[in-house]
Amino acid sequence: MRLGFSPEEEAFRAEAAAWLKTELEGSFADVHGLTSLTDAPDRRRDWEKRLGEAGWSCVGWPSAYGGRDATLAQQVIFAEEYARAGAPPRLNHIGVELAGPTILAFGTEEQKARFLPAIARGEEIWCQGYSEPNAGSDLANVRTRAWREGGDWLIEGQKVWTSLAQFSDWIFVIARTEEGSKGPKGLSFLLVPVDQPGVTVRPIHQITGEAEFNETFFDAARTPAANILGEPGHGWAVAMALLGFERGVSTLAQQMGFRNELNAVIAAARANGEARNPLIRQRIAQAEIGLKLMRYGALRMLSDAEGGTLGTSALTYKIQWATWRRDLGELAMDVIGLSGETVEGHDYAFPMLPNLFLYSRADTIYGGTNEIQRNIIAERALGLPREPRGDLK
Repeated sequence: MRLGFSPEEEAFRAEAAAWLKTELEGSFADVHGLTSLTDAPDRRRDWEKRLGEAGWSCVGWPSAYGGRDATLAQQVIFAEEYARAGAPPRLNHIGVELAGPTILAFGTEEQKARFLPAIARGEEIWCQGYSEPNAGSDLANVRTRAWREGGDWLIEGQKVWTSLAQFSDWIFVIARTEEGSKGPKGLSFLLVPVDQPGVTVRPIHQITGEAEFNETFFDAARTPAANILGEPGHGWAVAMALLGFERGVSTLAQQMGFRNELNAVIAAARANGEARNPLIRQRIAQAEIGLKLMRYGALRMLSDAEGGTLGTSALTYKIQWATWRRDLGELAMDVIGLSGETVEGHDYAFPMLPNLFLYSRADTIYGGTNEIQRNIIAERALGLPREPRGDLK
């Protein structure tokens, strides 16, 4: 496992850090430090385009599609420096981190040429159409259906928790294309334009007061027949591969964000005297140890991926970070006490920490609940058999 970087890689780090500093202290100073995914969407779309112009949007992609042909180490470095610089969350993170890599892996040459450069330039924003009201963690139970009519696929159904759909130009949709099929069989992976009469997006207001998530309805929505990744009826393999990309390089940037949140908890404890509480100090130490363990685990996971695929160690990562951050949110509220629950005016005494707590409540649910993650680890990593349903006595 590699725990450090070469002089050449550190030079790449310096280049990335310098560019980010120049932009975020200059033309894009107004988006520096933004944490909300819904604030200033127009400026954040401008930021996506600026990243694309400078070749920093998708550094690991081939240069032919707008990337830099960056090595895995360079991708990790840029992800870390992006978070360290206080750059805003990517408006197009679904396109850059999920849709793009999946199209690279499964798309035809025509599909790659059509979609990848537009993502890299920040011109087309993507969202994800996976979960449904009756198929959240169990993706194989989706009921949204699609069928061929002439030169198009037509889609009927509903998706939920579609992050940033209100700002998106495209959505990738898992739909059932074989009538009567069940489970993972008969599903297809479709690329669908959002701006059309057959698509309706309705915001879901969260306990934070924002509306990052949406319900997305498809009423005979259309997409050209060519906009399918993989073969009809074999979309499950594409969908599962996409979830593997979710455990990739972005994990290190995510951890840099966690570092910033833990630092804010520590600063609050020092400011209000809770740092003198031995129980609080012990929990802060445990959080620090957990964050370091996550970093080493992620470095091991990405070192294994240098051969081209993520190993079984990647299966443990989601439950690890989600549980750690949920605990961090609870620690944050215990540190700030009543000042995190009541406010006069518009701002809390420690504004980042109440939102950290509220956001963290969903971490062990979305992207696969902790219970589903344990099943995945048991079946795919440990090779344990599934208990037949209905046979328990």
